[in-house]
This record gives sequence, structure tokens and C-alpha cells, in this order.
Amino acid sequence: MVLKIRLARFGRRNAPFYNIVVAQARTARNSKPLEVLGTYDPIPKPPVSGDGKPIKDIKLDTSRAKYWLGVGAQPSEPAWRLLSMIGLLEPKYHGQTKGGDEREEVK
Repeated sequence: MVLKIRLARFGRRNAPFYNIVVAQARTARNSKPLEVLGTYDPIPKPPVSGDGKPIKDIKLDTSRAKYWLGVGAQPSEPAWRLLSMIGLLEPKYHGQTKGGDEREEVK
């Protein structure tokens, strides 16, 4: 049984809201998950103090997320980005290096 940590979309049109869920890899996006780990609101909210950058709300049960990562659940790309923002995973960098190919030829 392959498990994925991914986002399930809720909310209205033009106002998305996501649950961070653990589900089997072959199930549909909004099917019933094994467990709901938290929520993610991608619409930036103004900060309470009034000055500074807008805040995107992420609420996550970190102990359960660590458990599911420990038993082998694979996060999707957006879930990986969110988990790396919280500090549970190392961030992935998709940029290409300046020199081109990273592999060196061995003679």
C-alpha cells in the first residue's frame, strides 16, 4: 500500500482551502483520506500588527506528520514545499546550476 501526503481541495471557486491529508496513492484527490494532518489557506491574510508581509496560514500536527514520514508516506510536490517551510523536510531546489550538468565524467 503506497501512501501519499498530499493536498485535498475544499472551499469555494476562487477561494481555495486545502486539507493536508494522508491517503493511498491511487485514490482520487478528494476521496476519504486515512488521516487529516492539517490545513493550508493559500490566500494571504494581512498581519495583525498592520505592517509587514501578508501571511499564508498553515496548521499542521507535526508529530503525526513525522510518524507518517517515518513509515514511508511520500509527500507530493506541494506537500513537500509546505513540510519544508515548517522544517520537517529539506527543501528541494529545482533550479539548474550555472555550469549546466552536475555530473562529472570519470576517466
